Amino acid sequence: MAGWLQSKTGLNWRAAALLGLISSTFSTLVSQFLAARIGRDAVVDWMVVATIPFRDGMLQIEPSWPVIIAGILFHQWADFSWAVVFFGLFGRWTAGLRPRTILLVALPWALFTSAAEWFVLVPLIPFWQPIFTLNQPYWIGFLVHAVSASMYPLFPWLRDWLGNRLPSPHRRFTAVWSGLAAAGLLVLGIVAFFGWQNREPPWMGENPGFDQSYMRRMAAHHGQGVELAQLAIDKAQDPYLRNLAHLMGADQKGEIAMFRQWWRSWFEGDLPPPSPPEHASMPGMLSAEQMESLRRTNSADFDPLFIALMTTHHQGAVLMADEALRRAEDIRLRLMAHATRHAQRGEIELMHKTQGWQAVKSATRSLFAPAGEVPADRREQAPSTHRH
Repeated sequence: MAGWLQSKTGLNWRAAALLGLISSTFSTLVSQFLAARIGRDAVVDWMVVATIPFRDGMLQIEPSWPVIIAGILFHQWADFSWAVVFFGLFGRWTAGLRPRTILLVALPWALFTSAAEWFVLVPLIPFWQPIFTLNQPYWIGFLVHAVSASMYPLFPWLRDWLGNRLPSPHRRFTAVWSGLAAAGLLVLGIVAFFGWQNREPPWMGENPGFDQSYMRRMAAHHGQGVELAQLAIDKAQDPYLRNLAHLMGADQKGEIAMFRQWWRSWFEGDLPPPSPPEHASMPGMLSAEQMESLRRTNSADFDPLFIALMTTHHQGAVLMADEALRRAEDIRLRLMAHATRHAQRGEIELMHKTQGWQAVKSATRSLFAPAGEVPADRREQAPSTHRH
């Protein structure tokens, strides 16, 4: 065994494992620091990741530390595994590559691994969990995998270091690349710190009129969505629907918090409510009578009524997000709007128990189709409360 560990193959596996720890930790930190800069609530994202191995019971409207840690650890395990596959399992072809060549291969590898997870491994075999794919647009996973794979050029030096082959011919590249990664992480950390102090990078655009109106309107729209989700948490008959209501509430609360943080950073004061004309123009907002009807419903009629009303509400948010995707001036609002559009469509599909290959098809269409094309209006198709 000792002889095997000193062999070339054994050295590749050990270096791959060490690289996996480095790359997964790096991507975790970058994801945490960058999330709010592009309109993502990292806490909610970690919770969604936690549902992949631990199922729907991990969903909480206020994600707890155990849930967050579970999501981070599973993400780290996945990134670690891909590094081991690349340099351990495929080491015969990859372990001898030079750092610059590895850098060229890293992006296609990130494209492959993120696509494998988003299209197959998570929604189909082996996890059969549609929440991740329907909730998070593909480009988020690709960014995370690209960040992780950016550390792969460190492998040749790590292998030389573990094999006591110093000084390594790759030491200069490794020093420069590691320094750039550390500097980038430091800058992201500083930007994140100031963001938490309501000092995000300034708004980027020429006329803030639409962006301000959209933030006011969508925050108010999400506010009613949180109220709806809380009713389902308290009253839904189907445990799956109750779990899903936690996700819908957490998603919308997270985006409201982002709007408030961005508003305090970009403009003066706190995020104001929408004006009466803005409120009247918000599609999908439920009337006071509809909300009261849902509050009064305590029987088995609650679940189909909730699904119908929340579907209407989400479809309105999709229309608003699609408009922001076309008209918002700040790129961060556009990125957030695309993710919002994807998540709201995905939650409609989840309420209607979409799984498997159909979930993959729906999520893929959702990435590109403008509002009104997907999903189909299902307000008259409320399913039974039994999950297949």
